[in-house]
Amino acid sequence: MTDMTKQNRVLIFDTTLRDGEQSPGATMTHEEKLEIASLLDEMGVDIIEAGFPIASEGDFAAVSEIAKRSRNSTICGLARANFKDIDRCWEAVKHAKSPRIHTFIGTSPLHRAIPNLDMDQMAERIHETVTHARNLCDNVQWSPMDATRTESDYLCRVVEIAIKAGATTINIPDTVGYTYPRESADIIRMLLERVPGADTITFATHCHNDLGMATANSLAAVEAGARQIECTINGLGERAGNTALEEVVMAMKVRHDILPFETRIDTTKIMNLSRRVASVSGFNVQFNKAIVGKNAFLHESGIHQDGVLKNVETFEIMRPEDIGLVQKNIAMGKHSGRAALRAKLKELGYDLADNQLNDVFVRFKALADRKKEVYDDDLIALVADQATNEEHDYMQVKRLRVVCGTEGPQEAELTLTIDGVDHTIDATGDGPVDAAFNCVKMLFPHHARLELYQVHAVTEGTDAQATVSVRLQEDGRIVTGSSADTDTIVASTKAYVNALNKLIVRRQKSAPGDDVKTVTYHGE
Repeated sequence: MTDMTKQNRVLIFDTTLRDGEQSPGATMTHEEKLEIASLLDEMGVDIIEAGFPIASEGDFAAVSEIAKRSRNSTICGLARANFKDIDRCWEAVKHAKSPRIHTFIGTSPLHRAIPNLDMDQMAERIHETVTHARNLCDNVQWSPMDATRTESDYLCRVVEIAIKAGATTINIPDTVGYTYPRESADIIRMLLERVPGADTITFATHCHNDLGMATANSLAAVEAGARQIECTINGLGERAGNTALEEVVMAMKVRHDILPFETRIDTTKIMNLSRRVASVSGFNVQFNKAIVGKNAFLHESGIHQDGVLKNVETFEIMRPEDIGLVQKNIAMGKHSGRAALRAKLKELGYDLADNQLNDVFVRFKALADRKKEVYDDDLIALVADQATNEEHDYMQVKRLRVVCGTEGPQEAELTLTIDGVDHTIDATGDGPVDAAFNCVKMLFPHHARLELYQVHAVTEGTDAQATVSVRLQEDGRIVTGSSADTDTIVASTKAYVNALNKLIVRRQKSAPGDDVKTVTYHGE
């Protein structure tokens, strides 16, 4: 690799499994985390921040297993500025081919007040903890949380301390999405100019999207000298989210003329990862989302349609296939075989094992009997539904019958398999969905509050599948369930049960360490 190539290389640090999972309700199962990590690894992500190991036994187990399985990516864990966190992080990541410890502390006036440390005491804490991390691991990243609201002189001081203590990457987080692109660039330039040793380490940028400028702030920092971007798939993350991986990567690819930087991301894998993260997190991608939104390559205006038909470059700055979006949308039907389904799914980015394919094939045949034509989006919904409603779940919807109409009350009769045993009950409600949910509550009493109920049509037509998302909250635990079916009431009930299954897992994983997630700061 030439010096010029090294200067222009930007590392992609994906924190979907850590900062992204901190979105309320976006909690992923152990298996889902392993799957997403594998896809990120195959995609060419340089560093995967796999989680916050001390937060819970579940987080530790996921980070540890991801570290063992990783083939290409550096595996990173997050740790607060104390020895216990750092030791636990190292225990989780040490089996990776390339491990990294990422430790942080809040340095702005607001955040210094939380541990009640003055500037000198905090500086000493930074020196001690970064030194400890470096004694364990050669690859240490340090972050001054809320860096963009930290006094310039103090930021320079603590960054210098972290470098001298052995940090190899210094991350500059815009923790609350407060900064502006020009400021983002100025901070990086200031640190490179004023801090001794700044030219020997990598500067990273970590931006939140509270003012809608995360992508712009990240790219501005890169232009100023940062060579690592922290981001998430679909921009998932707390509050308004993080910098979206697909946006910064494609911005550098499409506008290479003014952003002459290189990444090793295989952009053709973007669409599949976007869909999978949306499915496991329960956070659907908005239709007009840049790059991966459903409308990103659709043209309705007559002028636009005419222009695209004559020359696609008139209104499209990138090709759909560049992000792995297959333009063919050939309908499949009840006469399509298993081989055709496998080929179509592979075309859509899903390479399923035989047992997974068999399960999806059964669902596909059942769907084809109810729909005239099964389109690409229908198949994607089928795969997602199969992955989020597994046979080993504690509860499964076995049978549902509803009575609804203009004359009430609406009724539901539900058979729910709970821990392998079938239970049947009927209930009434304010509408068929409410009646079905009341059945579930009677069979599995709980105090979780319904915070979100969303229905999306997968395709057009009265026979379209509906994808339903349900978000529940119980004692600070927030979970999201989803399901798809041509019957909206069935999809709703399955989504509700799917959320409860996740809640059961969260309850089981709750331990003393789990309090970290609910009462302390998660990171940048």
